[in-house]
Amino acid sequence: MGETVRWLTPDEQHAWRSFVRLQERLGGRLSRLLQTESGLSAADFAVLVNLTDVPEGRQRYQDLARALEWEKSRMSHHIARMAGRGLVVRQECPEDGRGAFVVITEAGRTAIKAAAPLHVEAVRELFLDHVTPAELRVLGDVSERVVNKLDEGAS
Repeated sequence: MGETVRWLTPDEQHAWRSFVRLQERLGGRLSRLLQTESGLSAADFAVLVNLTDVPEGRQRYQDLARALEWEKSRMSHHIARMAGRGLVVRQECPEDGRGAFVVITEAGRTAIKAAAPLHVEAVRELFLDHVTPAELRVLGDVSERVVNKLDEGAS
């Protein structure tokens, strides 16, 4: 264990802490606006977005959990709450008795259609309007590279 710790330089620490602060504050603000304006939590919105991005609006529990980086218990509890509100339903998988799908309902589609324009406008107002196109390209490239590296480590 005698490895030397590679402490952050002042520039690295500033960049990292600024990034974390941005992520926390922006995420918190977007979550509050989404909840206030649409009645959907950020977690509800994330589930519904993922379901509208796939054919037939359905996805296996484990695939959805993986996409959201959620633990099995969180997934199960959250989907049960959303099902109770009529946004999704659980559908058994006929090919695999142990597996199940999460399926968006018409109420879920209506909710995401109402929430999406509000969310996009908030993203623009709180974030996109404050960065240049060049900065946005750099941010996209950096984000994609880091996510790809994280995905490599997960497999």
